[in-house]
Amino acid sequence: MERMRHSAKSATSGKTRQRSAAPAPAVRSSVDWLDADGPSVKPAPVQAELRVGIVLWPGFPLLSLAGLSDALRHAADLGDLSRQVRCTWRVLGLEGESVVASSGIAIPVQEAFSSRFDFDYLAVIGGLLPQIGQVSPRYPRYLKEAAQAGVTLIGICTGSFVLARHGLMAQRVACVHPFHVDDWKEAFPGHAFVTNTDYHVDNDRITCAGGISIIELAAELARRHCGSGTSAKVIHQMTVAPRKSSGHMARRQALGYITTDQHKLRQVILLMEKNLSPPLEIAVIARLVGSNMRQLERAFLAETGLSPSDYYRTLRLNYGRWLLTKSDTPVNEIAFECGFADASHFIRHFRAQFGMTPGRLRVALADGARRPELASGRPRRQALAES
Repeated sequence: MERMRHSAKSATSGKTRQRSAAPAPAVRSSVDWLDADGPSVKPAPVQAELRVGIVLWPGFPLLSLAGLSDALRHAADLGDLSRQVRCTWRVLGLEGESVVASSGIAIPVQEAFSSRFDFDYLAVIGGLLPQIGQVSPRYPRYLKEAAQAGVTLIGICTGSFVLARHGLMAQRVACVHPFHVDDWKEAFPGHAFVTNTDYHVDNDRITCAGGISIIELAAELARRHCGSGTSAKVIHQMTVAPRKSSGHMARRQALGYITTDQHKLRQVILLMEKNLSPPLEIAVIARLVGSNMRQLERAFLAETGLSPSDYYRTLRLNYGRWLLTKSDTPVNEIAFECGFADASHFIRHFRAQFGMTPGRLRVALADGARRPELASGRPRRQALAES
């Protein structure tokens, strides 16, 4: 079983030449550090590490296409160069055709359907449900041919409906957006689905709820094929600047990109991340994912070395530390945003975790005297198992 991954930054050095002067170190951005975490990018590799074909259904959401393609371009090349080096992607369909998005914008097909399935994934971005049957028979036939060729299919947004409609989700669980749950139950009664996660992997089928969840899935695909540094770059590039916010994307930027092969454990972690304040009771989380406290205890100890409650508290403290370093929010407000009853409880646990109080941390950062363990983003006590 693959261990949890926690994205880390690694430094590289650069030099600029100046006439009649000693070389001076170049300023490196966060993206440079993340690019340096993976292997060097070659201009023309024999084969990209991650190859994705994209099929658009009528009335598809532009956000899903933009999120997927933009995540892939950040993973594909150094900095913001956007060359299709480590990753490739293209829109497939009938030659000369364009597909109209739900916003009315038409996207042209880049490559015609063929029998050459030279990609790792075929992603179908579903559209408005009333238009789901308004496609050429060649579209569903192509999906079936790809599946027979052993290509992993991805259903994005109502793409899960497309796959199920054409018999490509048999004996598999689908991830369905909460807005479409009733539609799913009506269209596919008795077919298993989940809603409390960004995406679901079931062997050679992956389904994603859509919206900003596509960024989570794309970052996971980048991690699988290109490494954790690349997935961290995707998250870094596609999240907004730090601000006073307890949104899930801000929390993900603070906590790093964490994943596990255990589906239930992944569900639990997502629930914890989305509910830092007020924190949910572990018993409630267990019920939400169809488990019990004893099973969660065993799974967390085996995967992280921590109990579910200790892991949950570590997440909240890590988010508190991020807020302390990225904002001027008062400590008592941070304590509340991280799910602690008051500032004293937060300060006590923070000191136990990181070896100093929140106020001391801010003073140390202001003085440029950050401790090594704080500079690396890791507490004194190892919180998350890494491999």
